[in-house]
Amino acid sequence: MRNKIVSADEAIALVQDGNTLCCNGFVQSGVPEALLEALERRFLETGSPRNLTLIAAAGQSDGKRGTNRLGHEGLLRRVVAGNWGRMPDVAKLALENKIFAYNLPQGVICQLYRTRAAGKPGFFSKVGLHTFVDPRLEGGRINEITTRDIANLVEIDDVEWLFYKVGTVDIAFIRGTTADPSGNITMEKEALTLDNLAQSMAVKNSGGIVIAQVERIAKLGSLNPRHVRIPGILVDCVVVAEKPEHHMMNYGTQYNPALAGEIQVPLESLPPMPLEARKIIVRRAAFELPPNGIVNLGVGIPEGVQPWPTKKRSRNTSPSPQRPEPWEAYWPVVPVSVQGLTSTQSWIKISSLISTMAEVWIWPAWVWPSVMRKETSMSVVLETG
Repeated sequence: MRNKIVSADEAIALVQDGNTLCCNGFVQSGVPEALLEALERRFLETGSPRNLTLIAAAGQSDGKRGTNRLGHEGLLRRVVAGNWGRMPDVAKLALENKIFAYNLPQGVICQLYRTRAAGKPGFFSKVGLHTFVDPRLEGGRINEITTRDIANLVEIDDVEWLFYKVGTVDIAFIRGTTADPSGNITMEKEALTLDNLAQSMAVKNSGGIVIAQVERIAKLGSLNPRHVRIPGILVDCVVVAEKPEHHMMNYGTQYNPALAGEIQVPLESLPPMPLEARKIIVRRAAFELPPNGIVNLGVGIPEGVQPWPTKKRSRNTSPSPQRPEPWEAYWPVVPVSVQGLTSTQSWIKISSLISTMAEVWIWPAWVWPSVMRKETSMSVVLETG
């Protein structure tokens, strides 16, 4: 089997004008920085590639690095993203009508990767109905030049659905920790596993090219196959990040073993949130968590709602009509490093998580139900992104 290890410039030379590029990462974590830096540098030096389509589920940037590097006129033609606020240069192109631009839910974009991997033309979902994404409203379109619908309204057995369409994806920028020369990738030092596998499958089944950024190379045959998250058959190129700052766990942390699941952090060692509005909202929301309940906590205020019992809440695991005592609110990690968790019990792929939430547990992910009742004077919405 051929050696797939190449330089960043050699890998980026494979990106052609008009390609559709998907990039892994979640906000500031797991971003293949070396690949994005090389792509930006090639464009600035040569004016190529041009007119790319970028698909980015979760705003993989800190406002300067990451996908924001692609915010140059001529480099991008179209962008489909779940978070625009973290890539202001790209957003500026959209607001100035210099690119076609869509804003879709993060979970929808994650599901589109799996849909393309299965060779399907799209998928049905109720996510987005009667919102900005609904084609009866704005269809997820950000500016005036974007006129084509990316989702269709469909009725099946008198039930409304949105059908999200998916096209081919030519290039994937993914990231892992260790690779062997055949392209098998492990992720033992990554904070999140994200969409790496789904993106790789989507691109390979589109006849495209998968480029993986890693921290180090292992001897062929030395990786534990149970630890391989992306098999080498899906990977075309492996690029070793030459600069440590291009392969940080997230933009605030070079490496933290707790975020990688190597160690567990004692709850009492985490600093409590200061007593201010954010903490008051968190504690009020915690009243609505049922015993044995399942909740998805997003970025922002939800970070303070920790699923660990403390001295201020009993470890009651049986259903009870009485309200639990409120939880104390703790920061899981330092603020710039929120895209990761300590003391986790299991990891699953983000597309699998989204599949579960979409039809079964979506209500606690978005709104704490009883605090939205008419008789209450307080309304709290905890967004998942």
